[in-house]
Formats: sequence, C-alpha cells, structure tokens
Amino acid sequence: MAGTSAHPLELWLPALQRFDPAHPLQRLLARADRFEDGPQGYLEGLGGFFRCDVQPLPAAALTRELARGDAADALWLSADPAWVQPEMNGARLLASGRLGLSEEEAEALAAPLRPLFGDAGMQLELTTPDRWHLRLSPGSPLPPFAAPEQALGEHLLQHLPHGPGGRRWRLLLTEAQVLLHQHPLNAERRARGQPPVNSLWLWGGGRLPHRVGSTLAGVVGDDPLLCALAAHAGLPQQARDLAQLAQTPVGWLVDLQDLTAADIERDAWPAIEARRRRDALRFHFASGERYLHRPWHRWRAWRGGRA
Repeated sequence: MAGTSAHPLELWLPALQRFDPAHPLQRLLARADRFEDGPQGYLEGLGGFFRCDVQPLPAAALTRELARGDAADALWLSADPAWVQPEMNGARLLASGRLGLSEEEAEALAAPLRPLFGDAGMQLELTTPDRWHLRLSPGSPLPPFAAPEQALGEHLLQHLPHGPGGRRWRLLLTEAQVLLHQHPLNAERRARGQPPVNSLWLWGGGRLPHRVGSTLAGVVGDDPLLCALAAHAGLPQQARDLAQLAQTPVGWLVDLQDLTAADIERDAWPAIEARRRRDALRFHFASGERYLHRPWHRWRAWRGGRA
C-alpha cells in the first residue's frame, strides 16, 4: 500500500530560519511530528548520516579518494583556493572553492606555492581547479582546522589554528597569501570582474577511513564530500535532478541544503507535494530541527495549514 513503507524519503534542507512563514513547507511542518534535534551545520550534518571510523570527518582524504583514488595511507588536508577581503582589523573570508578557475589558472596560481609547501615537507595537489589538497607524511601533527562554512563571512583570526601547534600553519598561510597577492593573474581576474584568489582555506585534515557506514539506501546530490562518503559506504548515487525527485526511492537521502528557500519552492516543491501524499518524508534542517511527515498527517486539520 502506498505510504506504508517504514523507510521515509530523507530530505536535507537549509536552516529552518531561512524559510519565511508563507513558505509552503511551513504548512506541511505544522502537521508533521517534531523529533529531537539532530546535528547542525555541514560537516556535523554529514556525520549524522554516515558513521566513520576517523574523527573528525576526514573530508580531504575522502574527496581526494573519490576524485583520484590515491588517498591510500597518506595524511591529507584540503587547501582550497579562497578569496579574502583585507580590512582594518585583519581579513574576512568571502569565498572558498567554487571560484570558477580554469585548469590553466589553477596551475598558474599553484606554481609559486608548490616550493613553499615542498620546503615544509608537503605536496600540493590540484585535485580539481577549485579543490586543492596537501599530501602530508603519515603521523604529521595537525591542529584543528575550521570548515569553510564556519568561517565564511567572518574574520580569519577567529578560525585559524592557535597555540604553538598552529603557529607553523599561520606562517605558511601568510606566506601563501603574499605569493598569491603578487600573482599577475589576480589583476587579470579583477579586470574581468572576477574575485581574486588571494588565500587558501585549510580544513578537513585526516587519513582515509577504513570503514564508512550508513542506514541510508542511496543518495541524490552533487556535493563532493557527500558523494565520497556514499561511495566509501558502498551506496548507489544519483546526480541531483529536481525533476526526478518524484521517482527517488524511499530510504534515500536527497541533498537540498545548498539551495535557497526560493529555489526549493520553485524547483522542488511540486515533487515534494506529490511525495508527501504517498510516502513518509523526514526533514533534516541544517540548523538541527527534524520533522517526520506521513501521508495521513494531511488530515490533521486542527494543526492548521492546507490539506
């Protein structure tokens, strides 16, 4: 019978506060069951869907393995090209990765950085033009690094590693920023109205895990780390196509957390509306709230909202 499956369709959404009271999702949540809050944020959210034997989540090793298959036993650290805005009291991170670099631009920017990191015993690898990695020797000490989502829009000093263990990395980052600031390619990018690449964001350090597990049946999404975790857990994957959301099997996770509330209303809501009448839907918000809506919940008229 439709809607009787014990496994809901899992939907990963942006923070709940991004949906205004008039959004159709709010009417659906009014009739759904609220559960205990789950993890908040990007990395913590992924950690709620996947069990990994390495903590914190080794994003660098996982994404490198997905793209190149050579993560092996090395220690990896993401070193994504970044745009920082200098200010009176420091600098603010405005973007990390996804800066629209071509392969030629990425290679040109990385050329002066390779000797810098090489002298420090590391190898700079351009996994994709917008996703760079540092290969370190196993056992190299790594201080905690903040994920980009934690630092975007904030001052760098709030999120750089502190203490004696972080000093080496702060110095390396400062030298990298000097080299990138002087690179002629950045003047060309500014002239074309593109943001400069004047820093790197270091994050996601660790070794490739031996085991990744999940209760999910599959994933729909384009996020590299989500896809890497799914691949390591042996789960089937599909690229995100919101037009096909109505056919996504129950038990699968659909990644929508990088979309705006307006995008979801315009592009995904028709399929969600169709699915909620026949299948259980579990909503995971990036802000931690979790709701479960079953088909019969539409009859909860006393809770308000439209059936």
